[in-house]
Amino acid sequence: MLDMIGVGPFITLPLILSAMGGPQAMLGWILGALLALCDGLVWAELGAAMPEAGGSYQFLRRIYPGRLGRFLAFLFVFQLTFSAPLSVASGCIGLSQYATYLVPALGGHTVHVGSRITAGPGTALAIGAVVLAVVLLYRNLANLKALSLVLWTTVLATIAWVLATALLHGHLAQAFTLPPDAFRPSPAFFSGLASAMLIATYDFWGYYNITFLGAEVKDPARTIPRAILISIGCVGVLYLLLNVAVLAVLPWQPLLSAQNLDARRALISVFMQTAYGPRYGHLMGEIAAVFVMITAFASVFSLLLGYSRIPYAAARDGSFFRAFGKLHPRRGFPYVSLLYLGVAASLFCFFSLGEVIAALVVIRILLQFVMQHVGVLYLRRSQPGLPRPFRLWLYPAPPLLALAGFLYIVFKRAGSGREVAMAAVVVALGTAVFFLSGRASRSGHSG
Repeated sequence: MLDMIGVGPFITLPLILSAMGGPQAMLGWILGALLALCDGLVWAELGAAMPEAGGSYQFLRRIYPGRLGRFLAFLFVFQLTFSAPLSVASGCIGLSQYATYLVPALGGHTVHVGSRITAGPGTALAIGAVVLAVVLLYRNLANLKALSLVLWTTVLATIAWVLATALLHGHLAQAFTLPPDAFRPSPAFFSGLASAMLIATYDFWGYYNITFLGAEVKDPARTIPRAILISIGCVGVLYLLLNVAVLAVLPWQPLLSAQNLDARRALISVFMQTAYGPRYGHLMGEIAAVFVMITAFASVFSLLLGYSRIPYAAARDGSFFRAFGKLHPRRGFPYVSLLYLGVAASLFCFFSLGEVIAALVVIRILLQFVMQHVGVLYLRRSQPGLPRPFRLWLYPAPPLLALAGFLYIVFKRAGSGREVAMAAVVVALGTAVFFLSGRASRSGHSG
């Protein structure tokens, strides 16, 4: 649950609301939860059957035969060198948005480079958060127990505070005041629903992280499926409650207007300011901003720590660039992998939060999730005798529904061609690198 929640819902509520133009965006949360459940069942079956360290990396190597398995496992790690920095950048951009509430000058003087890239004080702060996390990790201050405790306590305290505030100061009927024809089927409705589900998918992700630690899980056949499915259910309820709570205090109509850009950047702070009024509102908003910033930074810290180990492990296994397998000579951590992720995440901080999340989700869907869902169907046919301590329910419906849902998200959104093209470039680069490195390796052996 900690991996799932993080800073996501505190920075994406305005995005999912604007995707559908009103509270009907809650449909995106509901369908996103059902999609996560279908996907989670696939992870549960694979994780229980193959409880090894590495998650998708090991699954793809074992599901697909021979060189195809090695290629898809390499492609998973290769796309991670793009999607992992995007994930880190999203947390840093969210942190800078809430910092703007504390120091409004950080939101001004933005310089546009071309049509997409922006630079300004907020961008500098986001990059500064990446640099600070890398510096702390470079000094090997990775106290995961303390970090997890701080992050989880802050997240729970913030959510509990939001829900309690809505009970005391909110108007429930306001949260369900829908615009005319809110659910009327139209191309705009289905495109907006796809965008809302993309944001929900980003917020739900993380339930599968236990599979990357499968070798260290006690009784994995029972623990992995339970951890995945229970966390999806609990987090789904929390997200819906959080969405209703915010809309019970903040009317959705002003949130969609350009005049309320500050509310869209630091929604929870503006929520607190509105709920507690002129006397205590600004102070409560500042406290909420600090809470979210702590959550965001701790999330960035843990993401860099965890992701830096995956290219390292693949390189040590001989399946990725050897440079990523280097350890710091004195402190013994994968410094090349860490530095690369830090530099790439800093570059992605120049883009908007919506663009970063869209690129992240599309790349992961096409280069990881689709391969796994096709893989679980293929594995049932190619290895029917493989021990499966947990068999996903209602087979083959969950992987087929998940494939349909993910492809709907990717291709039905307005402007999705940009992210699909980016994923295609990653595939082309990864394919070229894999086969060229294989040819070079064979030439070296023959020489």
